[in-house]
Amino acid sequence: MKILVTGSNGFVGRHLTSHLENLGHTVGRGVRSPGSAPERTTEVVIGDLSGATDWTGLLHGFDVVIHLAARVHVMNDTSADPLSEFRRVNSLATAALARAAAAQGVRRLVFLSSIKVNGESTSGVGFTASDRPVPSDPYGISKHEAEIELRKVERDSDLDVVIVRTPLVYGPGVKGNFAKMLSLVRVGVPLPLGALRNRRTMVSVWNLVDLLEKCASDPRAAGALILAGDAFSPSTPQLLREMTSAMGRKSRVFPLPLAVMRLGGRLTGKAPIVSRLTESLEVVPGSSSTEWGWKPPHAFADSILRTVSWYLEDRKLETGGRTN
Repeated sequence: MKILVTGSNGFVGRHLTSHLENLGHTVGRGVRSPGSAPERTTEVVIGDLSGATDWTGLLHGFDVVIHLAARVHVMNDTSADPLSEFRRVNSLATAALARAAAAQGVRRLVFLSSIKVNGESTSGVGFTASDRPVPSDPYGISKHEAEIELRKVERDSDLDVVIVRTPLVYGPGVKGNFAKMLSLVRVGVPLPLGALRNRRTMVSVWNLVDLLEKCASDPRAAGALILAGDAFSPSTPQLLREMTSAMGRKSRVFPLPLAVMRLGGRLTGKAPIVSRLTESLEVVPGSSSTEWGWKPPHAFADSILRTVSWYLEDRKLETGGRTN
């Protein structure tokens, strides 16, 4: 199968293109700038994404497009109008891509959306594909709007659309808060999170690329909305203990009342970070809007171990062999 991957140089994109090639697919690597794809690969230069992006001729011959490229969620957005910026890339550009894909004979478009379309937190019951969307921030709103536009194109053309909503993705190359947690565990910073009983679903990049490939290649996935996730959803203390164990270190997690943590977050301007660490956000992995489903093949503990092994090796390279 011939598959175009937009955002191929990103964290997920690098893992996905390798996974697809290992399975025998012919892969086009969608990039922003000429010469940025690896040598001896098929480069497709897309440029900046917006509703005006010219897709003429870029999609010809591809059976499937897996659309990863996006303006990603950031904790402290400095844009004067964040929603407009997210819409430009995530909503308008996605709609333009879908229309072009339909016009140029692409059979299926797989869209990487976000669990933030469902909402920001859960209480006892994980999100499913049948839940009513309740996006609350510009990123989640833009992804939801993109999903709506994709379904419109699907209804009016022969293009088949598969939507994957994903929670936090981790694995080699991960950045953001997950990387910060790895760093804190490595240096042994005491963390006041031991009293938490929350649950947060994540998805290893190995599970996610497995799902994306199946969404692209399995005829039974036609028209599905499906939720990604690892089979096990750890509490924040459990996640930290898994990281600590994988690093061969002693846990330095201690309990602090949640009310004190939230007060500290408000006083220091870190309330959003405290919320992410303390609230639950559970997903029913493989929950689908159709009869077609998926089960994550890679275990949580193994994925954490592989991620920590990469992280420690990466730190050795950065520090000339030192990990402390």
